[in-house]
Amino acid sequence: MSPTQWDFPVELCCRPMAFVTLTGLDVVYNAVHRAVWDAFCANRRADRVPISFKVLPGDHEYPKCRPKRTSYEWYIPKGILKTGWMNKHLNLVPALVVVFYELDWDEPQWKEKQSECATRVEIVRQSLQGRNTKVAVVLIQKKTPLPPGEDVIASERAAALCNACELSGKSLFVLPHTDHLVGYIIRLENAFYEHAQTYYYTEIRRVKSHKEFLNKTTHQLLFVRHQFKIAFFSELKQDTQNALKNYRTAYNLVHELRAHETNILEIKTMAGFINYKICRLCFQHNTPLDAIAQFRKHIDLCKKKIGSAELSFEHAAWMSKQFQAFGDLFDEAIKLGLTAIQTQNPGFYYQQAAYYAQERKQLAKTLCNHEASVMYPNPDPLETQTGVLDFYGQRSWRQGILSFDLSDPEKEKVGILAIQLKERNVVHSEIIITLLSNAVAQFKKYKCPRMKSHLMVQMGEEYYYAKDYTKALKLLDYVMCDYRSEGWWTLLTSILTTALKCSYLMAQLKDYITYSLELLGRASTLKDDQKSRIEKNLINVLMNESPDPEPDCDILAVKTAQKLWADRVSLAGSNIFTIGVQDFVPFVQCKAKFHAPSFHVDVPVQFDIYLKADCPHPIRFSKLCVSFNNQEYNQFCVIEEASKASEVLENLTQGKMCLVPGKTRKLSFKFVAKTEDVGKKIEITSVDLALGNETGRCVVLNWQGGGGDAASSQEALQAARSFKRRPKLPDNEVHWDSIIIQASTMIISRVPNISVHLRHEPPALTNEMYCLVVTVQSHEKTQIRDVKLTAGLKPGQDANLTQKTQVTLHGTELCDESYPALLTDIPVGDLRPGEQLEKMLYVRCGTVGSRMFLVYVSYLINTTVEEKEIVCKCHKFYSFGYQITLWDVTNLSETLQLKTRIMSSFSVDLPSFGRVRESLPVKYHLQNKTNLVQDVEISVEPSDAFMFSGLKQVQVISCCVAYVDTKV
Repeated sequence: MSPTQWDFPVELCCRPMAFVTLTGLDVVYNAVHRAVWDAFCANRRADRVPISFKVLPGDHEYPKCRPKRTSYEWYIPKGILKTGWMNKHLNLVPALVVVFYELDWDEPQWKEKQSECATRVEIVRQSLQGRNTKVAVVLIQKKTPLPPGEDVIASERAAALCNACELSGKSLFVLPHTDHLVGYIIRLENAFYEHAQTYYYTEIRRVKSHKEFLNKTTHQLLFVRHQFKIAFFSELKQDTQNALKNYRTAYNLVHELRAHETNILEIKTMAGFINYKICRLCFQHNTPLDAIAQFRKHIDLCKKKIGSAELSFEHAAWMSKQFQAFGDLFDEAIKLGLTAIQTQNPGFYYQQAAYYAQERKQLAKTLCNHEASVMYPNPDPLETQTGVLDFYGQRSWRQGILSFDLSDPEKEKVGILAIQLKERNVVHSEIIITLLSNAVAQFKKYKCPRMKSHLMVQMGEEYYYAKDYTKALKLLDYVMCDYRSEGWWTLLTSILTTALKCSYLMAQLKDYITYSLELLGRASTLKDDQKSRIEKNLINVLMNESPDPEPDCDILAVKTAQKLWADRVSLAGSNIFTIGVQDFVPFVQCKAKFHAPSFHVDVPVQFDIYLKADCPHPIRFSKLCVSFNNQEYNQFCVIEEASKASEVLENLTQGKMCLVPGKTRKLSFKFVAKTEDVGKKIEITSVDLALGNETGRCVVLNWQGGGGDAASSQEALQAARSFKRRPKLPDNEVHWDSIIIQASTMIISRVPNISVHLRHEPPALTNEMYCLVVTVQSHEKTQIRDVKLTAGLKPGQDANLTQKTQVTLHGTELCDESYPALLTDIPVGDLRPGEQLEKMLYVRCGTVGSRMFLVYVSYLINTTVEEKEIVCKCHKFYSFGYQITLWDVTNLSETLQLKTRIMSSFSVDLPSFGRVRESLPVKYHLQNKTNLVQDVEISVEPSDAFMFSGLKQVQVISCCVAYVDTKV
C-alpha cells in the first residue's frame, strides 16, 4: 500500500459537472475552430453553466456498455463501488456528443455535404452503442442567419439534414462565425446543458428501475451502490438537494451492512466517501451545523470499527484522513464566505487529524517492528493485474471475495506482512507536521494563542523525531517565551529537555549551556538526580570536555553527536560565551540594590549585589563585574577569584564567589562619585557573573539593569500578595523575596556649611533705590574659595515685572530699564573659617505688585573622601518675596511692602461683632507722615452681602490725620 492510499480520489473531491465532448474541431490547424474552442473553455465565469468540455476525434472509442441485466436473481455483487466508475462518468462517458461541421445553407454541393455530415453522426452513434448519450450537430457558418421563417431554403435544408442524421430539430444548431461569437457560444452552452440534464435524468431513472429486482438478503451492496449512483448523477444534473437526500440514504444503508474483519475496510471507505459528499453539500447549502452534526455522527459510528488488530494503524490513518478532509471542507467554506468562531474552526479538526496520525505512528512502531532479516514478500501480494483495485476498500489479494471465512490464511498472513513492511517506510513525522502546521495557522487566525503554542510544541517534537533538530529548536524556542511568561513550569521543563537533546545532538555549545543553566534552576521540575547529571555535563563542557549523551536519544544520532563534540573540543576558537538571562530562568538569581536613592558627592556610593543559587550542589564562580552608565566606575566594582576549571565543584567552603544552594550571598561595593556627576543619575546597566575560566570554557551570565530574569516579576508579585509569614533567619542572612532591586541612585552636591542672612528696612516704595544687605558667614573647617553671589528677581515670573525691576550694586546710580533684574555670579572672594562678609544690593521697582527675590551663594571647597581628595562645589539657595495691599502696612519679616509715596499710614477700626439688620460702624484712619499737604481721593466698593450707608467716594485734603466714617 502506498503512503497516499488514504487520500480521497480526485473525482470524489471535485465538483461534478456535465461532461460534453466536442468532435469535428481541428483546434491545431484551423483558426476558426480554435476560436470556437477558446470561446468554450477560456475565461469561464461563475455565471456560465457548469459543463466540462473536451475535444475528441469523431471516431473516438468510448467505453463499451455492458449488456443490460434482465434479472438479479442469481447475481451476487463482488463489491460496493468500482474504482473507475466516478471517473468514467466525469471524464469518459459524455452526456452529450456535439458534432461540429462547416456547412452554409447556400452550399452548392449541399447533397454531398449533407451525406458527409450524416456519416459523421452515424460514426459517433456507433461508438456510443448501447448508451443513452445524446448527439447534437452544430453547423459552423460564415454568414449570420436570417430570423426564423424568413429563409425558406434554410428551413427546408435543416429539415432534410435532421432526417438524414436522424436528429430532432432541437439537436441541430447553427453557429455563425462573427464578431459576436462568445454570445452564440453561451446560447449553445445553455442548450447543451438542457440535453445533458435530460441524459442524467434518464440515467437516474435507469438506476432506480433496478431496485425492484433486488432483495436485502444477497443484494445489500447493490442498494448502497445504486443509491450512491443516483446521488452522483443528481450532482452531475446539478440537483444538489436530491443528491444530498440520496447520499444520506446511501450512508444509512452502508451502516446497515453486516461488518466483519474481511469487509470492514470497504464499509469504512465507502462511509468516508459518502460522508465527504454529504458534508460538502451541507457547506455548499450554507448549513454548516448540519455538516458538523453529520461528521460527528460519522466519527461516532466508525471510530470503533478498527478491523484487524495487526493492521490497527490503518484505522488510525483512516480516522486521521476523515478529520483532515473535513478540515479542508470547513476551510474552503470559510474562504467562500462562511463565518467561523474561535471555538469552532478548522484548526480543531486538523489537530485531531494530527492526533490520529501520531497514534498511527505509535501503532506502526509497535506492529511493524520486524527484524531486519524479514524480507518483503515475492510476488507482491499488494499488486494487481491492472495496477488498481477493482472496488474501493478491498484487499488486493482477495478482491471480490465477500465470504467472512478466510479461504487462504497463508495468503492473508503474507498480505498483512506486506502492508506492515510498507507502513514502516512511511515518513509519519512529515504527515503529522503538515497537519499540525495547518492547525497552527488556523488557531493563529482565530486568535487562540495557547492552542497555537501547544501544537507548536508537538511540531517541534515531531521535527526532533524526524531528526530535523534545527527546526525543532526554532519552534521550541518560540514557545518557551510564552510558557515562561505564564509560569507553566512543568511544560517548560518538558520542552527544555527536548531542546537540550537537540542541542546535544547538534553539538551546539551555546544552546546546550543555556538549556542546562535553566534546567538546573528553580523553574525546572526535574528531580535532583537528573539535575546532578546535567550539572556534571555542564562542568564537563566548561572543562572543554565532551558531555555524556542525553537519555533516550537515537543511537545513531548519538554516535554522530559524539564526533561533533570531539571536533568542538579539538577546534581552537572563542571559549567565552555571554548569555543574557533576562529572557530565561537560570539557576542563579541576582539583585542589585543601592543603599540610598541619593548620595552626596562627598560620601562614598554604596550598593550590594545579592546572589542566590538554585542548583543541587554548591558551585564556584570566577568573576563578578558590575557595569554602570558611566563606565569609569566599572573598574571599582569587580570581584575575581582565580581557580581552575576542575575546582568549580570543589573547595567550596572558602571564597566570596562560592554559592551554596538556597543561601543568599551578599557582595558589597563602594566607590567615590565624580564631581561632574553631581545632579546626574548613576545606573547599574548590567551585572556579569562568570562561570569557568578562559583556559577551558567560560560562561558569562549577563543581567540587564539591576538583575532579574524571566520569572522575577511574577515571583515579586506573588511575594507581595502573599500573607505567609517568613521564617526568622540569622542576623547575617536576609529573605530573598524581601530584597527589592534598586538599580539607580542620584548624586547630589555636598551639604553647604555657611549661613546667609538678609537685612533690609521696609517699606519699599515705587522707584525707590531700596537697599538689601546680604551677609554670608562660613562655618566650614577649611577655607572656602571662589565664593559667588547671585541675587535679584527670581526667574519665571511675569515678564512685566522683569521689565519694571532693576538690580545694581551701586545705590548712587539712577537705574533705568537697561539694568538687569538679576545679577549673576558676583565674585565675593575667599572666606576663612568663621569669617563673614556683607554685600549691599539696590533694587528699583517701577510698579506696585508682588515680587519674589532670590539669593544664591556658591563656593568651592577641598575635601577628602575615602583617602581621595576632591573639589566640591557647594551652594545655598535663599528666596524671599513682597506683597502689597491698599490697607495693609504691616511689615513682615522677609516681606517688602511697596507703597506709593502719597500714602504713608492707613488703618481701619471695626467692632468685634455685628448683628443682622443692625448698622455696623466702620472708621478708616488715614495719616499723612510727610511734611506736605496731600490731596487724597478715597473710594469704597460695597459688597452684595451688606447694605451700605455713607460716602462711597470722598476727596479730602490731609495735612496730618484724616478720618472717614461710614456704616454698613
